[in-house]
Amino acid sequence: MKALFTGSILLFSLFLKAQIVEDSLAVDDKYLEDQFYLGITYNFLLSKPDDVGQQSLSYGLRTGFIKDLPLNADRTVALGLGLGYGTYSYYSNLLATENVGAITYSVVETDGDFIRNKVETHMLEVPIEFRWRKSTPTEYKFWRIYTGFTLSYLAGGKSKYVRKINEATVKTTFKNTDITKFQYGLTLNVGWNTFNIHAYYALNDLFQSGTQLNGQSIDMQPLRLGFIFYIL
Repeated sequence: MKALFTGSILLFSLFLKAQIVEDSLAVDDKYLEDQFYLGITYNFLLSKPDDVGQQSLSYGLRTGFIKDLPLNADRTVALGLGLGYGTYSYYSNLLATENVGAITYSVVETDGDFIRNKVETHMLEVPIEFRWRKSTPTEYKFWRIYTGFTLSYLAGGKSKYVRKINEATVKTTFKNTDITKFQYGLTLNVGWNTFNIHAYYALNDLFQSGTQLNGQSIDMQPLRLGFIFYIL
């Protein structure tokens, strides 16, 4: 009886070990890719009015979740539909001034008491992507090309001007209501493994229609270039 019991335990242990090995080698052929993302960008302003130039480091940060929807059995082609958040700053010498609820614009000299001047936006974003990649169920380093567009809604925007007055640093900040509420643009994400190049080209203006500088429309469009990092 003791020998039978010992033999049973031994057989059960061998079976359990074999099952663990088999499970560890199982391949997930229903895998999903690149569902969380984190990006950093440098922000350009295109079609700037005369005498308007960018200053300092116009940076952007974005993060979010994209639902991966494979379109083929190999899961190398997919659609991505996401929801995210981005904050983008545009440093320039285009000064916004608020006076009794009205906002006017002028070009400020960047010497003397000038320190920095910017427009800052906080955006709720909906990225939509067509995705091609060289992934497999067991390969986590692969090439990818994701194209698409991003729809954005302005959750908050402000203008901030920092200067020196009598050796004191003075900051003027207010909510800028001239920033376009709904923004949209084309996107391209290309890369291999962890590091991927990100590009966003706006299809509408940063400021609402009718916003003017010296009687001329301010028709600037953002162009953002940087890097995007994906997490499963």
